[in-house]
Amino acid sequence: MELYYKYTDYLIKKYGAKTYKLPINLPVTCPNRDGNLGKNGCAFCGEKAAGFEILSDAISVENQLLENKEYMGDRFNAEKFIAYFQNFTNTYLPLTHLRKFIAEAVQVDDIVAINLSTRPDCINEEYLEGVLAEIEDKNPLVELGLEIGLQTVNYHTLEEVQRGHTLAEFIDAVLMAKKYDLEVSVHLIPNLPGDNLLDVRENARILSALGVDTVKLHALYIRENSLFGKKYAEGELEITSLDDYIERIILFLENLDPSIAVQRLLGRAPGKETLFENWDLHWTKIQNKILAEMKKRETYQGKKFDYLSGKALKGFTQ
Repeated sequence: MELYYKYTDYLIKKYGAKTYKLPINLPVTCPNRDGNLGKNGCAFCGEKAAGFEILSDAISVENQLLENKEYMGDRFNAEKFIAYFQNFTNTYLPLTHLRKFIAEAVQVDDIVAINLSTRPDCINEEYLEGVLAEIEDKNPLVELGLEIGLQTVNYHTLEEVQRGHTLAEFIDAVLMAKKYDLEVSVHLIPNLPGDNLLDVRENARILSALGVDTVKLHALYIRENSLFGKKYAEGELEITSLDDYIERIILFLENLDPSIAVQRLLGRAPGKETLFENWDLHWTKIQNKILAEMKKRETYQGKKFDYLSGKALKGFTQ
């Protein structure tokens, strides 16, 4: 039995072939950086955000896709591709601008979906309808998905790390996306300062209750030019141990609906200007430790998924 529902299996089941994401970098920022909500970004976010491995935003969307497609297709034997608008908040662009970028992407061969990385407070119905109209006009066979950065359901922690949005806004964003039948992926950092095991469990339970499609987990890493970087350098920030992180991931998976695919168990950071990353271990070693511990405990994703649909009534006879 598989220990958790891997994203690669989810994509093969959905699209019928090996499918791979192709990252796209747009000239866009974030409302938490340009002064709308804040100027310094989230406490953990560096100046390059998640875009340390992507091509320059000066390259056209079409050429970014073609270059990445050639490399990724050969390397991973992928047959179909998702255009992943990855860096910062892609729905923070004027709608007319994003529609032009999407029009380029959907016309590249073998693109089956557009995934937009965004924030819960940068989604509304008018915007989604505009994006969907562009896809329908240019290539109706392409699907639309949202990758929403939540990081934690603990609304106290959200304020402490200066996310600039609330849990309520996240729930609203997911419900809105589901109204349009969009695929929803959620990004979480299970070991944020201030979060405990109860928060980790509740992360899994709320995502399960909302019926999201996939989840992506990131271990906290520390960038020099971030608020956390300054605190870490001054000895004011304590990071959970590797053993604790493993405990959190296992607890999260046990409580997660087994039908939700897991994109990854931890991420990677840019080598330069990074003060802490994955306890100085390669991510595969940590993943192997997690899986080995799950096998030892004879546990798996969804083992504790028994808390929805009237839990207190399940023992009653009708």
